[in-house]
Amino acid sequence: MSVQLRRLIDEQNTLWQRMQDIQSTAETESRDLTAEERTNWDQAEERLTVVSGDIERLNRMAQLQTIDRSQIVSTTGEPGNDRRGDDTEEQARRYGEAFGIYLRGGMDRLTPDQRNLMMDHQVDMRAMGAGIDTAGGFTVPDEFRNLMTETMRAFGGLLGLADVITTSTGADLKWPTNDDTANEGELLGENQPAGEQDLELGGKTLKAHIFSSKQVKLSMALLQDSAFNLEQWVPKKLGERIGRRAARAFTTGNGVNQPQGLTVGAVVGKVGANGQTTSITYDDMIDLEHSVDSAYRANARYLLHDLSLKVIRKLKDSQQRPLWVPIPAPGFPATINGFPYDLDNSMPEPGAGNKTIAFGDFKAGYVIRQVQAVQTLRLVERYAEYLQVAFLGFSRMDGAIQDAAAIRLYQHSAT
Repeated sequence: MSVQLRRLIDEQNTLWQRMQDIQSTAETESRDLTAEERTNWDQAEERLTVVSGDIERLNRMAQLQTIDRSQIVSTTGEPGNDRRGDDTEEQARRYGEAFGIYLRGGMDRLTPDQRNLMMDHQVDMRAMGAGIDTAGGFTVPDEFRNLMTETMRAFGGLLGLADVITTSTGADLKWPTNDDTANEGELLGENQPAGEQDLELGGKTLKAHIFSSKQVKLSMALLQDSAFNLEQWVPKKLGERIGRRAARAFTTGNGVNQPQGLTVGAVVGKVGANGQTTSITYDDMIDLEHSVDSAYRANARYLLHDLSLKVIRKLKDSQQRPLWVPIPAPGFPATINGFPYDLDNSMPEPGAGNKTIAFGDFKAGYVIRQVQAVQTLRLVERYAEYLQVAFLGFSRMDGAIQDAAAIRLYQHSAT
């Protein structure tokens, strides 16, 4: 753990304790907060939000840096790891090297052998449909894809929590769904035959919807600068953009030519009482937790927008203990009522009728299908007069509820 992260965790705990002391003093004296106390509270809460956000960003960066060191292969001809094994590994190393040269200088910089190797990995993007009117995309090397995928997970909300399956092609995939929590076995007497109870399996078809990074433009001068680590910068940037867009689809997608979003497909476990258009109570949180079958609560967690977390920070249980507990010590997560949580700002914000908080076992309840082949395009002529080159990334994914009993939602009242 870095010194900066440890310092932020200490500051987070200090700010939280200061806020609790202010509120505790007023409650002990049976009075409202004074103007000065309210100002101090608001200042501490504002700083707490900033510090908590910085902690989230540093944790995400630490995850990405781990991938950087272990996955990326240099394009100068020296692999980051010894990949000289069988022919398959050697070919993968050679393709990674050729792909790096292609990113910086295009096809003209490649040797004939490297150009042929690239063409073996070319994908006709037009075959994917979705309004793509170009050919010439290339599947990215494993190291590039690993970094891009891990970046997508860091920025992709459910992508880091759900059951993720990877397929080599984008063909439609039949996927079974099941909720078997209401069924149980039986106690047999001597010489009694065993009964029967079939699994009631549903089914979904997981497709391969195309997510694009949009174009990322770089100057040719920067591409020619060997000090600029293009092989890490490009997959990170493409992964961030695709991850953010995918996160929104996995939370709010309507399932028509896009993934089935969590807030669309999951069952509502608790609806706020009239007047709770932006608020939530302690009793609501307890009801939400217990709307999830106890079989799933051992691995349950919360998923919510940062503004929903702000509301929950002010809640206390019947013993006047806050539901939100900051990081108690380095290496431990902050919790809500004892359960870990993840922030995903693609979740709806508090508002009338909005489904803002999800609770449950997301790995059991939601499945994401990801096609292994990630494509990228290098666009030269389009921005040649600006001396710029654009990069465009594509990833194919889909998502849906697979076990409806594993996840429940909190919905604010409509009025």
